[in-house]
Amino acid sequence: MVKRQIVSFILRWFVSSVAMYICINFFGSFKEGSEMMRNSFWLYLSAGLIFSVVNTVLKPILTIFSLPLIFLTLGLFTVLVNAAMVGLTIWIMPDVQMTFWGAIESCILISIINYLVNLAMPDVK
Repeated sequence: MVKRQIVSFILRWFVSSVAMYICINFFGSFKEGSEMMRNSFWLYLSAGLIFSVVNTVLKPILTIFSLPLIFLTLGLFTVLVNAAMVGLTIWIMPDVQMTFWGAIESCILISIINYLVNLAMPDVK
């Protein structure tokens, strides 16, 4: 059981790293003078780890507190919750910037990527 959870976490970390690579390069930007970080493997690996930890720890808490708004908007507020998770991850990352709309687009893209991965590997949860 523990081995399955470790494999699941590593898989989600890898998928989050690939998704953050795509999102940062399409919707984000780098601060002036830090363009060489764009090709850094460790930047995207750490972004995926930070995103996985933020989603695991903070997202359930934020979702519980925003349940009235989620019910009121018939679930559309979860897009803003997911965008907040992406925004927090980008805020923690050094020399990476993203606009609010970039975070919205990133959370939609990450959701699609995670959906496709879950379709391909339904038993790893």
